[in-house]
Amino acid sequence: MSDLQIGVVAIGLMLAGIYFGMHIGVALIVTSFVSVWMVKSPEVAARFVAASANDAIRDYLFGVIPLFVLMGMLVSVSGVGRDTFDVFQWLLRRIRGGLGLATVAANAVFAAITGISIASASVFTKVAVPEMIRHGYTPRFSVGVVAGSSVLGMLIPPSLLMIIYGVLAEESIGRMFIAGILPGAVLALGFALLIVGMAYLRPSMIGSEDALNGVCADGAETPLSAAIKFVPILVLITLVLGGLYGGFFTPTEAGAVGAAGALVIALVRRRLTWRKLWQVLVETGYVSVSVLFLIIAAMLYSRMLALTGMPNSVTEGITHMGLGPWGFMAAYVGIVIALGCIIDSVSIMLIMIPIVLPIARTFGMDVVWFGVVTVVAVEIGLLTPPFGVSVYTVKSALNDPRISIRDIFAGTFPFVLMMLAVLAVLIVFPGLSTWLARM
Repeated sequence: MSDLQIGVVAIGLMLAGIYFGMHIGVALIVTSFVSVWMVKSPEVAARFVAASANDAIRDYLFGVIPLFVLMGMLVSVSGVGRDTFDVFQWLLRRIRGGLGLATVAANAVFAAITGISIASASVFTKVAVPEMIRHGYTPRFSVGVVAGSSVLGMLIPPSLLMIIYGVLAEESIGRMFIAGILPGAVLALGFALLIVGMAYLRPSMIGSEDALNGVCADGAETPLSAAIKFVPILVLITLVLGGLYGGFFTPTEAGAVGAAGALVIALVRRRLTWRKLWQVLVETGYVSVSVLFLIIAAMLYSRMLALTGMPNSVTEGITHMGLGPWGFMAAYVGIVIALGCIIDSVSIMLIMIPIVLPIARTFGMDVVWFGVVTVVAVEIGLLTPPFGVSVYTVKSALNDPRISIRDIFAGTFPFVLMMLAVLAVLIVFPGLSTWLARM
């Protein structure tokens, strides 16, 4: 077989391995090793794996992953999520559908200090869903708005997916963070408009008239108590994002400062016992190691593809097909959304980016804009069956047999449609993604 044929077979075997239950990282490493063996020799393949593992994560930059994960975990146990929801519940209590809007707003703010959608889904399932159901909102809408708005955690900086894309594309993580601000705001605004539209046009999908009009909502907060609750959130956001965008910190240093700040908040609030601290550290280790292992596997996979000539051949093939940049983008987005139905977000990026990024560059596409589009398209997979990580996270955190997986998927469907609409807007208007990054 030619080198190109070996590359094609390697991709097929890798996808087959994932389909039959092989871990994505193991599938990437095994198929890459075997492919290099076939192209060169066993000795070269062994050195290839060793060199890729050594080069993949030795850079100081990769410290940003465990640090931001640790910050997110500490924020989750400190009660900041509940306080964020309480503040927005009080602010929006008189607006029709206000609790749904409060959930979206709280998720957007919480995303700015976590960067992990699963953390948002877990926290607000326990905080917002019981509150909305108690006030007369339908269970389907309650879980749908939590799962739907949790995806903001992967777009609004700091974002784990933005970090991974920046690493794969060799693009500044700071620029990727900045690029996610406006698209994140647009997506949050889209969700808010969706809720208000549903509240007026299809109120039966959301809840009772009393719930929609805020009659049942209590005003337990006062301006002073709301401000006090919001201070720790505001301080942490200013510390991390302000320091990062102001040029005081590198992304890694910002992660360290954020983790330290989250630790102080948790200690001051007396929410962190030795047992909880150990659980946070262990969970941080699990998440960080799994992500870093996948990055090592992706580096090996990317180098294997380059060795077989696959990216150049795919680029030439698409160019000769005459699809053009718009045709390529439509096909790419469709494939990413389809993959989101069967595999997780990080895996999609690790598989697709090494293949498609050279093509995007050939068409003259902005790498930062392409990254934002990729993250939004990948996020849709968090809500689509049968995989839907955010949906299963909500189900696990809720622990209510009366609300089925089907109910949660049905509740998220309007939010999937809104995400598709926002994705189309971001594709048509690249400036929304690149304007702040170029300043």
